[in-house]
Amino acid sequence: MTSAHIPVHLSSSSVYPENAAYAFDLAQRLGYDGVEIMVWTDPVTQEAGALRALADLHEITIGAIHAPTLLLAQRLWGWEPWGKIERALDLAGEVGAQCVVVHPPFRWQRGYAEGFVEGVADRQARWGIDIAVENMFPWRSGVNAMQAYLPGPDPRDFPYGAVTLDISHAATAGMDPVQMAQDLGERVRHLHLGDSFGSFKDEHLVPGRGSQRCDEVLRHFADHAFSGIVSVEVGTRRMRTPARELALAESLAYARTHLGQHDLPGATLEPTR
Repeated sequence: MTSAHIPVHLSSSSVYPENAAYAFDLAQRLGYDGVEIMVWTDPVTQEAGALRALADLHEITIGAIHAPTLLLAQRLWGWEPWGKIERALDLAGEVGAQCVVVHPPFRWQRGYAEGFVEGVADRQARWGIDIAVENMFPWRSGVNAMQAYLPGPDPRDFPYGAVTLDISHAATAGMDPVQMAQDLGERVRHLHLGDSFGSFKDEHLVPGRGSQRCDEVLRHFADHAFSGIVSVEVGTRRMRTPARELALAESLAYARTHLGQHDLPGATLEPTR
């Protein structure tokens, strides 16, 4: 498998507070291969038919469904965590996504956390879709740090069959994303591409605008026959539309460059249409 076959997708969270329809339109205009859908209050992100229609309209694919397991999404799709994951798996199956991205349980979800590793493995086998558990980080305030996730924030410590490697999360945890990529090997099914200066805040900067070795992470996957998807996940909520679109075009060009995809759409920065 060559680097030219590694798809680069746009996470719908990268256009927040704009909606999923805008994410599809922008992904097509900039030259992305597809989108990752963050399930959110936007009803389109929860409806398979609407998502398939947008994918067909814009002639791009849906590579991943991010289950609503974030702190701010605890009430979305009910309070039962496994119900959220199963519903996300059903949605992924209906839209042809290759994986479901999940965060590990919060420490106060002890019952859920106790059987999390086994529960993930069981549902991954039953649905036949990867459940890619994301690396997380401690919550910090000044000199104090709280371990917010159980059974733990580092997927290297657990036998998950599939993992989402998030570069910004690794930086916030004080971990080297290149080393994590090497340690996790083929278990990485999905990459969240975003930069950071390693502060206590989860920054999700445009790749190349922080201090992380995003370029080396991408080259590592290009050199090791990565069979997953690179998904640009950066924060643009405070940007006006022209700046947002430039930032996401820059992110795609960065990914294409360091994956060796110099002849593919979006490999060079051009004015948006």
